[in-house]
Amino acid sequence: MGAGHDAVAGELERRLAPHGVEVSVVDVLDLVPLRLGHALRRAYAGAIRSAPWLYAAIYRAFFVSRRPGPLRPPPPSPLTALIAARLRRRVRELPPDAVVSTFHVAAQAAGRLRRAGGLDAPSLVLVTDFAVHRMWLHPGNDRYLCPDKAAARAVTAATGRPATMCAPLVPPEFRRPGVRGGRDGRDIRERLRKASGAGPDEPVVLISAGAWGVGRVVEAAGVLSASGRYRPVVLCGRNGHLRRRILGTGLAPALGWRDDVAELMAGAYALVDNAAGMTCREAFACGLPVISYRPIPGHGRDGALAMARGGLSVYAHSPAELVEALDRLEDGALRRTRAARVDALFSAESAERTVCAALG
Repeated sequence: MGAGHDAVAGELERRLAPHGVEVSVVDVLDLVPLRLGHALRRAYAGAIRSAPWLYAAIYRAFFVSRRPGPLRPPPPSPLTALIAARLRRRVRELPPDAVVSTFHVAAQAAGRLRRAGGLDAPSLVLVTDFAVHRMWLHPGNDRYLCPDKAAARAVTAATGRPATMCAPLVPPEFRRPGVRGGRDGRDIRERLRKASGAGPDEPVVLISAGAWGVGRVVEAAGVLSASGRYRPVVLCGRNGHLRRRILGTGLAPALGWRDDVAELMAGAYALVDNAAGMTCREAFACGLPVISYRPIPGHGRDGALAMARGGLSVYAHSPAELVEALDRLEDGALRRTRAARVDALFSAESAERTVCAALG
């Protein structure tokens, strides 16, 4: 739906290329007849931007198990059947040695096709949510690659399929050693401070609105600006209207789509995020502390809670908690403890190694 799933697929493709693996990336929404997949994407974007309560209701109805207890795979759906039929034609045209799904609808279609005998190759699912919802689950898939051990345990319990933790698929520029600590880090911070108009003792805090520029980021910018202690800089993604709106308020600098996010993160004090997606993983790779604030409903909120439970981030429920969480980051011991938990994510086995093993 957003840019995160595409980014994960693209990074996996990049990492597999040196192993001599030819990759074909397929947008699963292109497999929906009559271009209805693109209409579905537009409807989702509209709900997130203008009617988050509607998406929250849809998420509760279809993504979360209705009965208490452990996660359970969802019942078969007509949409999944249509996509699986079209996927079957694609794999007949170019028979793969493995299929990897990075989006939950793809996981449903590939699992269904594999179980029905229409896919001879192993089907792997690379879960991109810290909070695994049931739409990721289909027992027809052969293996799951999960963001942490808790997610892996939940997936195995629900599907009976092997599930292991794998390291985040983040581009290499976010993992440059020493950027935050040495002279390069100081130079980057100084450039960001000057570009944002921050005072000499005013830490710069990035506020992420994702690729679509959604969520209550104007409120977050207002809270930080009013504190008088932090300089907010809002990453508006591709949402030009949001960028103009924030610039009109004078609360903070507002940036559109950027290709230098790694450098921005290397110079920042913290990231305030609202979706628990790819931007959080990039921040983790940079060693940038993450605070979740006013997350988008459904998977955003559940993902933020899951990251906080794992000690990877902080979930701030109010303006006062947001400022307090930023203040606490001055504690070096706290930063080191959280950094150790984040580093454990990247010490897990790589996704490309697992995929190569499946290829034989």
